Amino acid sequence: MSRGFNQLLEAVVRIDVREVVFESGARRYSAGIGSGVILSADGLVLTNAHVVSPRAVELSITLSNLERVGATLVGWDHWTDLAVLRIDVADARRRGLKFATAEFGDSAKLFPGQTVFAVGTPHGLTRTVTRGIISNNNRYFEDSTGVGGYETGAFNTWLQTDAAINPGNSGGPLVTEDGRVVGISSRGYLGANNLGFAIPAAIAQKIVTGLVRDGAITRSTIGLVPAALQDLESFYALALNTGVLINSVAPGSPAARAGLRGGDILLAIDGVKVDGRFPEQLPPIQNLIASRPVGDRLKLTYKRGGQTAEVAVMTERLESRVGEEWALEKWGLSVRKVSRTFARENQLSSDVGVVVIGVQAGFPAEVAGLSRGDVITKINQQPVDSLEVIKAAHAAYEVQPAPTLIEAQRDRRVSLYILKP
Repeated sequence: MSRGFNQLLEAVVRIDVREVVFESGARRYSAGIGSGVILSADGLVLTNAHVVSPRAVELSITLSNLERVGATLVGWDHWTDLAVLRIDVADARRRGLKFATAEFGDSAKLFPGQTVFAVGTPHGLTRTVTRGIISNNNRYFEDSTGVGGYETGAFNTWLQTDAAINPGNSGGPLVTEDGRVVGISSRGYLGANNLGFAIPAAIAQKIVTGLVRDGAITRSTIGLVPAALQDLESFYALALNTGVLINSVAPGSPAARAGLRGGDILLAIDGVKVDGRFPEQLPPIQNLIASRPVGDRLKLTYKRGGQTAEVAVMTERLESRVGEEWALEKWGLSVRKVSRTFARENQLSSDVGVVVIGVQAGFPAEVAGLSRGDVITKINQQPVDSLEVIKAAHAAYEVQPAPTLIEAQRDRRVSLYILKP
């Protein structure tokens, strides 16, 4: 192996994570392992978002010399399944620990058949290298629940490789023979052989810059869900490689308010023609909108039937359907804040409320009749417009238990429940 490859091996780390999860009406802790790669002398480590989340309460990094050091979360982006940590450099220096750093390569120059290596800690086995090739350098798949229920894959395509990627490899680098990082290993297909996927380095570099600067990536949306036009052109009287199908429009979104609807054909954005004939062409189109500033004005050209028209649309901030979670343990109730996206997808009148994600048998919530999927909109007649409202009510109950009135929606019907001590 080259000197660059040996340096890369010394930059690959094991990540041990302990995080809090809110399920079955209680707060619990879970542990996991993953891989990462050190990018800078000040201890920045790149890994997957599904390895480390904002719910992490304890992070440790195992360096190539097998010494452990603590770390903190710098930023997290589930849309690309990437996260950035920072090693406790002060502690490392105090203990005389040293580490190497890796360099990015050009993922845009990769080609099918090119030799690559997946480096990481599969099943906790440190500094493991597997060899394979780039099977496809522009693979499309979108996973709506890929990162702990969070959406991922909407804004980028993936590198497909037959280099073995096993549990624990996640977050480790996919590298060329000179040791340059061209991808971040993310997942393998369960039940399949030699089907692994990595986020291209070109995407990772941009995300790292944004996460280090802001801690998160802000994106825009107008509420369109696109679909490939392949085999549909004749039904819409379109020339090949012209436009992208609007598969659906989120209720209440900027696109819906502008009059767009499912079945329309988006032809251009601000005069720039779009081509969404194939699935692999959808992420760049979505990213074109997502990368615009929140509140920016877009001019969309679209086709409906035999007519072509233009409409102006204002972007809004992109939100996940998954909101912040919490456990109200005295009630045996775990909840998630209703997000704007969740409210639209479930045709709720507003994003006020929390959705029940778990109840514990025998506790007041279960005895009262609440169940998973209920949307709690009021507590003691006060609108639950934030998690803090229901947290405060629960805190008061902890101090002095008293009957608590819950108003919740189930299948568009509103019911009242009383949580009794």
